[in-house]
Amino acid sequence: MSLWQYAALFFIVLAGGGLALRLKKYDPSMLRLVLAFSGSYVLGIPILHLMPGVYTEADTHAGLWILLGFFIQLSLEQLSKGVEHGHVHVEKHGKFAYSVLLGLCLHAFIEGLPLHDYATFHQTHHGHGHDDDHLFYGIIIHKAPAAFALAILLLWSGTRTWMIWLNLVIFAAMSPLGALTASFLAIDMKMVGNLVALVIGSFLHISTTILFEADDSHQHRIPWRKMLVILAGLGIALLSL
Repeated sequence: MSLWQYAALFFIVLAGGGLALRLKKYDPSMLRLVLAFSGSYVLGIPILHLMPGVYTEADTHAGLWILLGFFIQLSLEQLSKGVEHGHVHVEKHGKFAYSVLLGLCLHAFIEGLPLHDYATFHQTHHGHGHDDDHLFYGIIIHKAPAAFALAILLLWSGTRTWMIWLNLVIFAAMSPLGALTASFLAIDMKMVGNLVALVIGSFLHISTTILFEADDSHQHRIPWRKMLVILAGLGIALLSL
């Protein structure tokens, strides 16, 4: 990973959270459109780009790691209250903020672990080094809405502004810290494949939850604007093949 990628992982969270603090109010329908785009993109990236690599690595047991990542994310949402996919549930007590922050930080740290060696892993299985940032962009694309939702949630819960910024800085540091931690460990390509599969499971949980919730009326109908946004997210994932 290059320095600009570490910086992007950090500052995209501050940008998303800072926007929420500046607006203080938000249009829920607009946030749902942004989430629908990120959800469809984050669904397309693992299926189109990440899965082929992890399944071609021998003995990675990719399916088991994908399932593990899915259920780890399911468990983490008991702490984060679904902030990863834009849920804002307001509660007014201190433990609530620490619970959300812990869930988000564990999620972000796990996502960051395979980033340092993903370019090498991609080149090993595809024979070239370009277009190897799909995992990075998949993480980036859902970080900003998650940070926006976190800041709104903390703001509405009565958390002081300086404490909100502290939460955002800690959250922003987790994915870069995960990547940096992996850089100091001797991780072979088999383990990198397992970690990528773990993140795929997380991506699948987040993206499918967002898309299942795209039906605002709960009558198996998705508004045409939201469907266009979903198709745009999938289209961009397809164009990057």
